[in-house]
Amino acid sequence: MKSSSDVLSFPYPFNESNVYRYSNNAIPLHLQNSIELTYQYVDEISLKRELLTNHPERCYQSSPHSMDAQWEIVDLIIHNLIFYYPDKFELEKKDEQWIFSNVQTKEKITFTFGDRTTLEVEPLDFIGRHVQEDLILMMQRDGNLFLDAGQLCFPANWSLYFDLGMTFKEIHSPIPGFQSGSLDDKILQFLMRIEAGKPWGRKNWSLMAGSRLDTSLETFSEWGQARKQVTKENAGEVVHFRVEVQKLFRLPKSNGVLFTIHSHMLPLERFIQHTPWLEQFYAILRELPDFISEYKGISLYRKQVLEYLEEEMKKR
Repeated sequence: MKSSSDVLSFPYPFNESNVYRYSNNAIPLHLQNSIELTYQYVDEISLKRELLTNHPERCYQSSPHSMDAQWEIVDLIIHNLIFYYPDKFELEKKDEQWIFSNVQTKEKITFTFGDRTTLEVEPLDFIGRHVQEDLILMMQRDGNLFLDAGQLCFPANWSLYFDLGMTFKEIHSPIPGFQSGSLDDKILQFLMRIEAGKPWGRKNWSLMAGSRLDTSLETFSEWGQARKQVTKENAGEVVHFRVEVQKLFRLPKSNGVLFTIHSHMLPLERFIQHTPWLEQFYAILRELPDFISEYKGISLYRKQVLEYLEEEMKKR
């Protein structure tokens, strides 16, 4: 019998409504912690580092003018780690020299804060190798937000290499309906009004055929075909519910916005162990407009998943 801890800790993304549409569903964060550690920490850090070694261009990109903001992110995340997880991370400061210890990976890294030459990789890339989250830096200038740097190992069907340097609206333009009702303008204005010390959070969801975290556009040929192999009989095991917990932090010195994205995966058969989740998700998926289902990559196996959920509800 599997432990229920994976279900109990899973970040359920829906509110009380059985209707899902694109919206600005961000809420203020009560805990000003940009990072969350889970029981998969060691495995996901190992996977991240493997991807960064084998596919550096796909997983890390930056603009030269992002360096000051990168150091701000290092400062924010390291202090979050030692404050919220003092048994797992340590920091010793000797003037500008920082000694950062990661207990779980048994690493001790000494560097001079603000001096890129004292790290083997860029600051954002360095700190990203110690957290499960993907890290995206949007810089604010000329009345807009630009993607100026990022470490992205676990993307949900997008490409950091392609999107680097794009504006917020350009990045999100493929989302159907995102421009209707000026939703893109409203969310952009919201993001540009985020204040330092007042972070926000939101959740985004999708279904995946398979358990792969790295679903970049560049690797679609490796994971996309699994969508055609879903049946009512195997949906519970093959299909995974994926939730991105996104946190948004204003960087006060550079005026950038840091997005931390923690991707959580749970097999559908585990997700539906909680009956209220089963019933609400069935209602949401059944009502979901075709254009959202298509964009989320669910269309090819939506019918099979609905049939599986119907069968499961009959057993309750």
